[in-house]
This record gives sequence, C-alpha cells and structure tokens, in this order.
Amino acid sequence: MVDGSISSNKTDTAEQLRQSAREYVQAKRWAEARSAYAALLSNDKEDEDALTGLAGALEKLADYEAMYEAAQDAVQANPGSARALAYKARALQKLERLSEATIANDQALLLDTNLALAWFNRSGQQLLQEHFPEALRYAERSIELDPDDARAWTNKGLALLQLHRLHEALEAVNESLARDPDYLVPLTLKGEILRRYGRLQEVVETMRHALEIAPDDISSLNVMAQTLRTLSSYEELSKISARLVELTPESLFAWDSYACALRGLGRFDEATIAIEHVLELDPTNVRYMMIKADNLYRLGRYREAVSASESALRLDEEYPPARRIHEKAMRAMYQQKRKKK
Repeated sequence: MVDGSISSNKTDTAEQLRQSAREYVQAKRWAEARSAYAALLSNDKEDEDALTGLAGALEKLADYEAMYEAAQDAVQANPGSARALAYKARALQKLERLSEATIANDQALLLDTNLALAWFNRSGQQLLQEHFPEALRYAERSIELDPDDARAWTNKGLALLQLHRLHEALEAVNESLARDPDYLVPLTLKGEILRRYGRLQEVVETMRHALEIAPDDISSLNVMAQTLRTLSSYEELSKISARLVELTPESLFAWDSYACALRGLGRFDEATIAIEHVLELDPTNVRYMMIKADNLYRLGRYREAVSASESALRLDEEYPPARRIHEKAMRAMYQQKRKKK
C-alpha cells in the first residue's frame, strides 16, 4: 500500500509539472517552461514529451546548442519518433548545419508525412537556399496541417515577398500576427511590405510595436530609419539612427541616416562629425564629400568648405552640387577676408 501510494504521488507530481510546463508555453513564459520540463526530466531522463518540450522552450530562448542536445536525447530515447527528429532538424537548422538538418527532417517525414513541424522546417530550409516556390509550397502544407502555427504563416509571407506577390505576402503576415501579435519576424516583415506600398504611417506604427518588444532589433531599426527618412521625421530619426550607430558602427546606412537626421535638425557641428564617419566607410563618394562641404559652409568654416568641395570635384568635376558649394564657399571666404581688412 505504501509503495503504491508513493508511486501514485510521483505520477500526480509529474502530471502537475507537465500541465504547468504546458501552461507556461501557452503564456510564452519560456524560462519557466524550461525549468518545468527540466524538473520532469530529473524524474525520467527519457521522457520524450519533456525532451521535445524542453527543445521547443530552448529555441524560444535562442539557446540552440542546448536545444540540439535535448532533441538528440529525445531521438536516442525513441529513434522512431518523427517529432524528436523534427526538433533535431530544427536545432541543426538554427545552428546553420543545413545538410544535417535536411537529413534529420527527411527522416521525420518518412516516419510521419502529416507532421506540421517537419513541413515547416522544410519550408525554412528552402527559404535559406532561396528556393522560394518550394518554400511557399511547404509552408502551405504546414499550414494545412496546423493552421494556428504563426511561424508557418510567416514563412509563407517571406516566400511570397520574395516572389513579389506583395498583397498575398501582407495577407499571410497578418494571419501570422493574428495568431501571435508580438511575433517580431512578421512585424518587421509587415513593416517592409507596407514601406514598399508607401503606407508610411502604418510602417511607423508597426515598427514602434516591434521596437517595444525588441528595442535593439537591427532589422526593425533599419526599416524604421528608412521610413523616418522618407517622412523627414528628423527628431525620431536621430534617436533611431543613433541607436543603429551604437549597435552597428560599421554600417554605412546607420551613419548616413544619423548624419541626415542631424542635418535636418540643423545640428551641423554634430553632422560634420557624423559625415566624417560616413567618409571613412565610403571615401570616394562625391555626394558625401559634398555634404561635408555644405556642413562646413553652414557653420561659417568657409576655407574648410572650399577644401572639401575641391575634394568632391576631384572625385567628379562635373557634379553640380559640389560646384555650387565651391562657388558659394569661395565667395563667402573672400567676403570674410575683405571684412577683416
């Protein structure tokens, strides 16, 4: 009786843990889900459900090495499990071991042709290889099997975007966000599609949401910066581009956007420093050299403006903006000299 009671209590505890883990997954509390699945595995290290659940939580936490270990343990516990093999394939894909991922995923599909995760994996693999019609077909198969998977809808949107089917891509992305409103990838993708349509205020709203979720996401910051430049929203652009410069100091686009924002705000001292960084990255660009000259002219530093405009003209002696700045700076420099006399 005592032994049976202990066994029953252990079973109850395991089921309670399993239920808690699933509730944490539902609530997207990934660290707590990881802990709950790890607790289950302390009782039974070959618990396939716990191992695959742990792999899924670790993916959300971007711990792909640990995800692979959990999925591999699941495969060893049950070599005939399509689900375990699909999670292994997913982990390998995240680790950029694409050939191994393809093999593991093919094995999963041989065992279960109706496994949505495996079709989702295959669509992602095709996207990585830029086989967009195939990626679309496999994403649609995944959706057919599991229409509530936001990730599959996102893959469909990505494939459609690459196939230049913008309207359908936007529909797919909206389907993804209807299932997971805080999913960063489709948010950024939606922003890019809306930007191509010229629906710029909607882009700003979408990217603000994305940046609330992930303030340092480079893709979201880039889409936001491109949009704010088009809208001439220099105050907000100065903040977004300043963050981009911090995160990607070797990015020409980041420094160019920052210089653009500072010029738009009339902060020419700072813009001059920013344009020097731009020229370090692209020293033979006549437009950037002309902007340097214009900044210096606006600061009343006419001799330096003349020198910078001459550098621009050496790059392209027919470039009209550089010729205009050179003429203006020369006149201003001589006027300044006469006044001093």
